[in-house]
Amino acid sequence: MKTAYRVYGLTVTSSVEIHALRSARLNNVANPDAHFEIGAPRPAWAAEALELRAKRLPTTRPATTGPDSFQVTEHGEGQFFQLAYGDGTRFLVDHQATRIWGESGPGLTDGDVLVYLLGPVLGFVLRRRAQTPLHASSLAIGNHAVALVGMPGAGKSTTAAALALRGWPVLCEDVCALKEINGETHVLPGYPRICLWPESVNMLYASPDALPLIVAGWSKRYLPLDGGRCKFSTKSLPLRAIYFLAARSEDAAAPYLEPVTQRAAVPLLAHNTYMNYLLSREQRAAEFDAITNLVSRVESLQITPSSNPERLGEMASLIECDALRRSSVASSLPGRYGG
Repeated sequence: MKTAYRVYGLTVTSSVEIHALRSARLNNVANPDAHFEIGAPRPAWAAEALELRAKRLPTTRPATTGPDSFQVTEHGEGQFFQLAYGDGTRFLVDHQATRIWGESGPGLTDGDVLVYLLGPVLGFVLRRRAQTPLHASSLAIGNHAVALVGMPGAGKSTTAAALALRGWPVLCEDVCALKEINGETHVLPGYPRICLWPESVNMLYASPDALPLIVAGWSKRYLPLDGGRCKFSTKSLPLRAIYFLAARSEDAAAPYLEPVTQRAAVPLLAHNTYMNYLLSREQRAAEFDAITNLVSRVESLQITPSSNPERLGEMASLIECDALRRSSVASSLPGRYGG
């Protein structure tokens, strides 16, 4: 039995139910972009792929050991790719990223496999399809999307959750897929959850275990975007502003916003594209062109958060007010942004 879902602009069918995508379920899909299978028995194509000559691919990702380690192996002459994690979980993806097979590590479950699938594995699929996803969260504020960009630990998901709790629909978190639609760069919907570390949950709810675990055995929890208190946007929206999250500051003025020039925004964004540690020289050149084009169209700003977690609400309000102003101005313009 196959179930079909929409995620990051792709129609993906699956041999198992993906609970995180339940609200995006579709029916009667004849030609999906990709099909996902899990566990034993291995599909014939995956078994054949593993018999082909294997070559480990170099990456610019810092080497790690244990559960956080990660490596990519090419099977055959680029016909298949294996993504292997330190806990033993692994995936196979074919050259065109139309077939995906996943297998859990020792002592793990299908739920663990699905956590990887919705993040780095589908991020890899987007890369194989010549897309440049951002490492960002995105929300719909006014009539446009905004992106929250920053290095791991910068607070993208926490800030997105704070804005979601103010009523703004979330488009995606962590993986931000983009597409040109009618001459504008749109953010494509991801999945209806925001994944958060316990300390972030504690900041938002004054209790680190106030939200459900993403899967048993993981410390991360998730904020459901089920239409109750928080909403998920199933419709793509044009990207209007990019907010780069700077390091937290003890300055009494924080949080505060500063403009970022196009020239400065390019390297900032280049460091914050998703899965950029696997790119060839040609792919990096294409990505640079895509980033340069993006920052020429979309306003870039830097927001400096306060080191005081109690001021998270002030930062959310600052982004909200700035984004609403920009969306209002854009909507009043003739031509591309208005009537």
